Formats: sequence, C-alpha cells, structure tokens
Amino acid sequence: MTQNHVTGMEASAVSVLKRAVELDQGARFQESLVCYQEGIQLLMDVLKAVKDDPKKVHYRGKIKGYMERAEQIKVHVNQLKEDGKYHEQIKISEDATGYSYGMLFKPYITSALSEVWVEDPYIRHIHQLYNFLRFCEMLLKANCQVKTIHLLTSQDEVDSGQQTTALAEVKQSLQAHGVSLDLQYSSTIHDREIRFDNGWIIKIGRGLDYFKKSKGRFSVGYCDYDLRQCHETTVDIFHTKHTKKLGDLM
Repeated sequence: MTQNHVTGMEASAVSVLKRAVELDQGARFQESLVCYQEGIQLLMDVLKAVKDDPKKVHYRGKIKGYMERAEQIKVHVNQLKEDGKYHEQIKISEDATGYSYGMLFKPYITSALSEVWVEDPYIRHIHQLYNFLRFCEMLLKANCQVKTIHLLTSQDEVDSGQQTTALAEVKQSLQAHGVSLDLQYSSTIHDREIRFDNGWIIKIGRGLDYFKKSKGRFSVGYCDYDLRQCHETTVDIFHTKHTKKLGDLM
C-alpha cells in the first residue's frame, strides 16, 4: 500500500470522525454513532498499513478514545429507547443539499428491518410518484431485508388514472425484487410519517416531497439527490419498542 493511499485513508477518517463529533455535540446521537463506527474502521485500516511504531501508538490511542465514546452513545441511546424517550430533530434549511433519502434514513436502517409503513397524502403527481420510487430503491439497496412496504396516501381527484397506473407499475417492479407493496387510500389522511419495524419513526414536515425542482434536466442534482436543493423542513426521529401497524390507525 502506497503512502499516498495511507494518507488518503487518514484524511477520510479525519473527515468522518469530525462529522461524528459535530453530530455528537448536536445531540444527533444515532447519526453520530454511524459516523464513529465508519471512522473507527478507517482508522483501523490505517493502523494496519503504517509501519512507524510511534504512529501506531498514536492511532491506537485515537481508536480507543473514539470506541469508548461510541460505546457511551450506544448505551445512552439504548436507555432512551428503553424509556421511550428517544427523540432527535434535524432542521433542513432552504436550498440545503446533502439530504438524499439514503443519507437521511441510513442511520435508522438495520439488518433486522423487514417491513416499512409510509403515510404521505401527497404521492400523486409525477415528481411525487418518482420520490416514492426513489425511496423504495433506497430500501432495496440498503443493508436490510425489506419484504413489505405499506403505502397509505390520498387519491388524486384530478388524474387518478396516472397515479393508479404508476403505483401499479411500482408494485409489479417491487414484486420482481421479492418485495410486496400494500397500497391503501384515505380521503382524510394529513399526517406524514414513515415507520420501520425495528422501532424507528421518522416524521418529515413535507413528507417525501422536500426536494426542489431541478433547474434543468441536465443540471447537477437532477439525478443525484444528494446534490439536489431542498425546501426548508423539519425531520423528527423517534423510537418505540412497539411499531404500530397501519390497521391500528385506521
């Protein structure tokens, strides 16, 4: 392994761990824990590559400190979950970038995740239907075993044909990947909420529709939602030991 490669890994570790500390200080503990874990792994890779003994001692000390903090956070988060008091809040500012579905939901997706409930009254228009499809794609790529996605939305009173056809196509496509889409409509739904069967509940003020329209089909951010500007909105994350089913709320 070249020195440039080691230097690159070290820079990546520093960047990730700096973000972990920022999230930690902002009380965004679950997100910080993910960053700590990623940063620690990068530092361990650096430790394996360096030959200088003083540097090895330095990296071992750093790794030990970050591991201890990660363990403290894990204990704290687990206690909050047990007490039913876990709550984080993320404020997405106007025109902010870096909030794709993958980035936003990744800290709350675990290998145990198998069932997801989406309540969003505005999965109607083309861009909103594509938002839901992108969310489904994100779940398929994530480190989990999702088998069922429930969608509760309102029916488009102007062009229900387009909505029905699009969601039927999404359902058929998901089936090809071994995932079932349970679709239900409600004329009274107004809340926006996403629930995972591992206990996480994510409430987004604007639902899945928090991205701004791209400036053009060939503008940066058109394909990569991490680069797409956002509308201002608030994300509240909770954890409950008993995730409610759709049927319990209808």
